[in-house]
Amino acid sequence: MPLVPTQDLVQAAAAAGRAVAAFNVITLEHAEAITSGAAAAGAPVILQISENAVRFHGGRVEPIARAAAEVGKASDVDVALHLDHVTDMRLLRTAADAGFSSAMFDAGAQPYAENLAATRAAAQWAHGAGLWLEAELGYVGGKPDAPASAHAAGVRTDPEEAARYVADTGVDALAVAVGSSHAMTERSASLDHALIGRLREAVPVPLVLHGSSGVGDDELRRAVRAGIVKINVGTALNIAFTGAVRETLAERPDLTDPRPYVARGREAMAETVRALLAVVGG
Repeated sequence: MPLVPTQDLVQAAAAAGRAVAAFNVITLEHAEAITSGAAAAGAPVILQISENAVRFHGGRVEPIARAAAEVGKASDVDVALHLDHVTDMRLLRTAADAGFSSAMFDAGAQPYAENLAATRAAAQWAHGAGLWLEAELGYVGGKPDAPASAHAAGVRTDPEEAARYVADTGVDALAVAVGSSHAMTERSASLDHALIGRLREAVPVPLVLHGSSGVGDDELRRAVRAGIVKINVGTALNIAFTGAVRETLAERPDLTDPRPYVARGREAMAETVRALLAVVGG
């Protein structure tokens, strides 16, 4: 079946009072696992490819994007394709031709005025190319280019500033800093649910939670009830994959064919996807 625009999945989730999950794709097996897990959960899903993943693939976006798109088209559930955490306008300009229906432009580490100017320009270009654009305001922890903690003073998204930012940039969704961090390997993040509620009231576009791998099930459910509509997950898949590969190689130390351990890694990621979708999509 054809890919579905990210905007359609986000709007449907918002109307139903639930969230849609976006999972990071690094390899073909990630895409296969994500769509398999989504089919098992009976839920739509977003395949997202980050600028870092593009860099991993030699700076070439089309091979991994086309592969993910073909996997998505073969799925029994609705699948969208999203380009994530773009800082390079040259990469953003490839998004539509590479098959993406949306992108996240990340100027969140810049001072407010620079973030606003860069994001406004990105949104104007994206809308002209038919892309739905997400941006970020505040600091979501765990990024290597900004050492502040997710709990440091002044890093969380201010509702009044967020409302002005959305109006001035014209973005279609906003990633907000409410206590989560990227690259967490333990699900111990504590979110500011009252802040999420205030942001939902102030901001007229869907709210996005980054760093969701470090957020427990109950916290995710509360975040969705408070107003989060799109939930990004990456590290949780890599933990599942790497753990399964290690177990397989420990059991079979003479194994040289990668297919058995990659298959177990793919199965572990699919189960992680299924479980998370049961939490946020209900």
